[in-house]
Amino acid sequence: MKFELGKVVMTVGANAKLECTSVAEILLGRYVNGDWGNLSDDDKQENEIALRQNYRLLGSYEDANGVKFWIITEADRSCTTILLPEEY
Repeated sequence: MKFELGKVVMTVGANAKLECTSVAEILLGRYVNGDWGNLSDDDKQENEIALRQNYRLLGSYEDANGVKFWIITEADRSCTTILLPEEY
């Protein structure tokens, strides 16, 4: 684990689109280990800086059906939210 997730929450929209909780667990596992998913190289670099400077973190992933999910962890690492991009 590269950082603490804090309290993990999910928006209503993301919950409705996830096929099962194991998908969320897989995505969170990738995320917390520094696999930022489908971000640009610049955004991945920003996350690496954010890890050292305690800034907000972002991951972007797609499930097997092509549904995109974002995972955002607050700068103070108190809370991590799984959401759909359109819910941001």
